[in-house]
Amino acid sequence: EVIRKRLLIDGDGAGDDRRINLLVKSFIKWCNSGSQEEGYSQYQRMLSTLSQCEFSMGKTLLVYDMNLREMENYEKIYKEIECSIAGAHEKIAECKKQILQAKRIRKNRQEYDALAKVIQHHPDRHETLKELEALGKELEHLSHIKESVEDKLELRRKQFHVLLSTIHELQQTLENDEKLSEVEDAQEASMETDPKP
Repeated sequence: EVIRKRLLIDGDGAGDDRRINLLVKSFIKWCNSGSQEEGYSQYQRMLSTLSQCEFSMGKTLLVYDMNLREMENYEKIYKEIECSIAGAHEKIAECKKQILQAKRIRKNRQEYDALAKVIQHHPDRHETLKELEALGKELEHLSHIKESVEDKLELRRKQFHVLLSTIHELQQTLENDEKLSEVEDAQEASMETDPKP
């Protein structure tokens, strides 16, 4: 229990309180010493205790300075780690952008490949122009044929109209001739039936 209390009180002081207590007791003994030899002995003990205290204090100061330097070093390392983390975040963001760009490029390439396959199934422009030129010539030829047929049809329509008119006139003439012959026959008949004077 006593040792535990001393450790709790002294902490990491490595017995500094005990040395100071011994120094005070040695000083009191030196002040109360009767003979010169005893006083010299107490004096030497006090010097030894003082040197131990100075050494301990110097050691403590060195440890304190070392702790300060370690704290500065840790702060420097912490800042370097923070900079590294920030750089890593920037690299990650840049890599994400590059991944998105790569995905877009890949998608565009796939679309280009699909379009190229579709285009390959169709004839090239030169052949298409030749086919269009041939179709244009054929269409022009058919247009001429159509115009020719329409002209013939119009001619036949006019001829048919003339024919109908001629038939109508002929029919009218025949009817007139038939009426005249009937009138003449009637006149001849009446003349034959009338008595001569």
